[in-house]
Amino acid sequence: MMGKDYYQILGVSKNAADDEIKKAYRKLALKYHPDKNKSAGAEEKFKEVAEAYEVLSDKKKRDIYDKYGEDGLKGSAGGQGNPGGGNFSYTFHGDPRATFAQFFGSSNPFGNIFGGGSMFDDDMDFDDGFIRMGHGGAPGLGGAFRSQSFNVHGSPMGRSKEKVQDPAIEHDLYVSLEDIMRGCTKKMKISRRVLQADGTSRKEDKVLTINVKPGWKAGTKITFQKEGDQGMSKIPADIVFIIRDKPHPLFKREGNDVRYTASISLKQALCGTEIVVPTLSDKKIPLNLKSEVIKPTTVKRLQGHGLPFPKEPSRRGDLLVSFDIKFPEVLSPAVRDILYDTLP
Repeated sequence: MMGKDYYQILGVSKNAADDEIKKAYRKLALKYHPDKNKSAGAEEKFKEVAEAYEVLSDKKKRDIYDKYGEDGLKGSAGGQGNPGGGNFSYTFHGDPRATFAQFFGSSNPFGNIFGGGSMFDDDMDFDDGFIRMGHGGAPGLGGAFRSQSFNVHGSPMGRSKEKVQDPAIEHDLYVSLEDIMRGCTKKMKISRRVLQADGTSRKEDKVLTINVKPGWKAGTKITFQKEGDQGMSKIPADIVFIIRDKPHPLFKREGNDVRYTASISLKQALCGTEIVVPTLSDKKIPLNLKSEVIKPTTVKRLQGHGLPFPKEPSRRGDLLVSFDIKFPEVLSPAVRDILYDTLP
């Protein structure tokens, strides 16, 4: 193959797909555009990139180039430039800015997007995918340019916009401490709109299954992706369930520990007592307090009777026993005198 190597100019392989060729041109055209790159040789490189793109993005030109090279394109290969036998001669139109404008939809696409100013941002990463601008047709001699305006996301105005996902829909899921201790399965019924083949939508009920693991903490989120209402121009919202502790008549969760508050009288607190402590597993634990004075700050710890650790289900927190000391409403003079003489 004689003449210029357009594949090498764009930095792609000879079997490169159209998308690869477009991506290579976009990157190099932005890199060497004279408004951006003032170094010597940049403008000539900009022109070479445009010429290579014009040929490789057009199937007919590319086929001829692959068989006969640049000379075949220009009809200087003994008339072999056109495999069909007709007269074919290609000459680059010489205006790489026109190719650039046709590719991006404007001679200054960034000016259209941001309302003027510099065409290029020195900090812009040309491969980051932020600028998604389509190719409006294969450029070339005699080809008509299609003018396109772009919105702030880089998609053509008047065409369908990129779908945006609806915000997540959150629901609280109240779970008892007994279920948190053992783990359980919850089935939640939701109603949503689903699209039909004809573009209409209908209401659908669906049951979502949640496997609650032992020891899951309050605030744990379970996400069902894209289970919200469907629509032609949107991505369905995620459905999120948030674990909450269902109020318990006896216990309160404190991390992996649970707290039980025992009510005792002032007499029991001062003179000692024995109580029976309930647990989440329905087991009763006797607690002998006969030989000690119970203070309002006293806490007894029963190890291993709390909730499982989520990542270590065989390991469990503790059961904390606090005390609510009930004081008498009134004292008779005789009792008051006895206490006054007896207590330190």
